[in-house]
Amino acid sequence: MRDTALYKQATDRQDSLPLISVVIVSWNAKRYVDECLSSLYSDRQVCFEVIVVDNGSSDGTPEMVCASYPQARLVRNSENLGFARANNIGIEISRGKYLFLINSDVNVPPGCLSRLLSYMEEHPEIGLLGPQMRGADGSVRRSCMRLPTVANAFCRTFAIDMLTKNASGLRSQLMLDFSHDKIADVEVLNGWFWVVRRQALDQVGLLDPRFFIYAEDLDWCHRFRKAGWRLVFYPEAYAVHYGGSSSAAAPVRFYTEMYRANLQYWNKHHTPLGVAAFILLSLIHQLLRITGYSALFLLRPASRRQALYKIRRSGALLFSMVGRPLLGRSGYAS
Repeated sequence: MRDTALYKQATDRQDSLPLISVVIVSWNAKRYVDECLSSLYSDRQVCFEVIVVDNGSSDGTPEMVCASYPQARLVRNSENLGFARANNIGIEISRGKYLFLINSDVNVPPGCLSRLLSYMEEHPEIGLLGPQMRGADGSVRRSCMRLPTVANAFCRTFAIDMLTKNASGLRSQLMLDFSHDKIADVEVLNGWFWVVRRQALDQVGLLDPRFFIYAEDLDWCHRFRKAGWRLVFYPEAYAVHYGGSSSAAAPVRFYTEMYRANLQYWNKHHTPLGVAAFILLSLIHQLLRITGYSALFLLRPASRRQALYKIRRSGALLFSMVGRPLLGRSGYAS
């Protein structure tokens, strides 16, 4: 009955303003964008507008959107402006009371939008809401975490969070102690699928465009919490996230970009001493990974391919940390 009422409410509003605005940022992920849009438009329980912001794709994504989904509003950027900036473009032209920021490699099952919408309508104190993430195999994946601190960075560096998952008092940043099967207030909702209240957005502001890719979710969630809004993980609605649709083309480079973005976050929200601790712990972490995977490479021939990839990835990051500046626009699409 609740979904029917929401559908009527949305239908009554469709001549004025949509209740939901869905914003999707795409970059060379044509197959995923097609599946994402197809899954959205197969859901008839609630009305919404869809805005696709394409970041200069060269794989035919914008042409596919125009041909197959003319009801969607397409914004074509001439270059890759980054995840945060592209989302901001979509947000600024959206009209809905709620913003659904959904990654291009997400399949949204029927009923997901309406369940999320219902919960937001019932809880006006929530600024950000996130559904449960499932993989293509149906398994539940991690989709929320804690804000980074020196303490949880230390635990991550030395794998203390892995060895003591259920220990009280040890708050793993990756929330390895959380089952992702119950409704809970959280510190960070990862940016694969956000439901944003317009009222909260007006107070908190847009995503920080200085985050080209990664860590924009840490920053935004930090700002929502600072403004007094609740962030809630809501597993009674779920969507399928394939993950890595853009980063798969250059995984080593994107691993480095993730560190760069995290360093930007630390510089923005932590003291210089905290930033120094983060850099030192990151160096130690990568050295430990290289040592461990080198041993694996020597002792387990069957695992050599994976071990070599991990060694190369950590080595590239170490070189980047020592060999060149780590702040500023990355331009990973160049």
